[in-house]
Amino acid sequence: MTERRWYLAGLGLIWTLWAGTAAATEVEVVGLFPNKAVVVVDGRRHVLAEGEATAGGVRLMNADSGGALLEVDGEQRYYPLGGRIGTTYRAPESTSVQVVRDNTGMYTTVGSINGRTVDFLVDTGASSVALSAPEARRLGIPYRLEGAPIYVNTASGRAQAWALRLAAVKVGGIELRNVDAVVIDNGGPERALLGMSFLGRIKTRHEGNVLFLEQTR
Repeated sequence: MTERRWYLAGLGLIWTLWAGTAAATEVEVVGLFPNKAVVVVDGRRHVLAEGEATAGGVRLMNADSGGALLEVDGEQRYYPLGGRIGTTYRAPESTSVQVVRDNTGMYTTVGSINGRTVDFLVDTGASSVALSAPEARRLGIPYRLEGAPIYVNTASGRAQAWALRLAAVKVGGIELRNVDAVVIDNGGPERALLGMSFLGRIKTRHEGNVLFLEQTR
């Protein structure tokens, strides 16, 4: 079995940020690896692991197969690989969703995958969105045709799974495209797991029994 890895390169997002009359910070994402990103800051190339920062203060918060969440000039923004949004700063628009802890201590919510309703369990310990095979079939996802066969470790032991990319995952007003997921053939989760391939691309914070999900644009 060939281990699937992400090796992506190309033109990244260039976003120029202005703070008063200070010089702009030009950031370009040119490569992505699991938990790492290659960024060019004001013409200088850096390879950053999650949590690391350049001397100029550009910090990698999270990297996935679609892009990188960077902190630039004190603001966190998601930089998709190959996307070019603009050259001047403007205050980002944001969408917030509240997920309340249930009586079992879990954060559960209703969302959708590819436009079809799904009950999610928010799970920061899951590296990606995870579905059982019956749930994937209910949603009409041809995981055996489109997915890459892999093995995953579950509470019941090692299981056959398929890695694929979902066209759209939505919770409340937050919708992300091209979200990595796994479909587990046997021993999959009873409820779909909303893992870090989704959560890592947005902001999350706790206040009491409420988990806030926030997407900035």
